[in-house]
Amino acid sequence: MDELAWRRPAACGDGNNCPEVAVTSHAVYVRSSLLPDAVAQLTTDEWRDLVSAIRAGEFDA
Repeated sequence: MDELAWRRPAACGDGNNCPEVAVTSHAVYVRSSLLPDAVAQLTTDEWRDLVSAIRAGEFDA
């Protein structure tokens, strides 16, 4: 995998248990800072659907 520009939420600060995202023209990659070698690759449609579901509270306990 080429070098990706990983970003994490500002709320994480210097924490080591944060989600990280890298966006390319073809896909969106997601990983945990705790397991940086375990990368999920999503299409842009899958990413949009995931973000929409999170914002709608579909994963709230």
